Amino acid sequence: MPEMTVEELDPEADDVEITGTIKELPTPRAVSTRYGQKKIVTAVFEDDTGEIDLTLWEEEIEAIEEGAEVQITGAYVREWAEDIQLNIGRDGNIEMADEAQEADE
Repeated sequence: MPEMTVEELDPEADDVEITGTIKELPTPRAVSTRYGQKKIVTAVFEDDTGEIDLTLWEEEIEAIEEGAEVQITGAYVREWAEDIQLNIGRDGNIEMADEAQEADE
């Protein structure tokens, strides 16, 4: 699937590959799930076409930092409280773009 931009995302998008910048990375909060306490954060992901809320869990939060350019693969978009959010699927990944490029070399 070709790489997408924020403005192309819609609530039905699956298997999204996208590159952009983490504009905001707030302090994670703890939530109770059926798997116990998990850390979650709603970051703001941005590219040249716009921005979208990005939900990150646990080790995904550790993998990035605010202001970093990141590459996301295997993501999907869902509508939540009248906004759309980008989520990383079970088989998805988020990594700093420079690390992603090194892996390609």
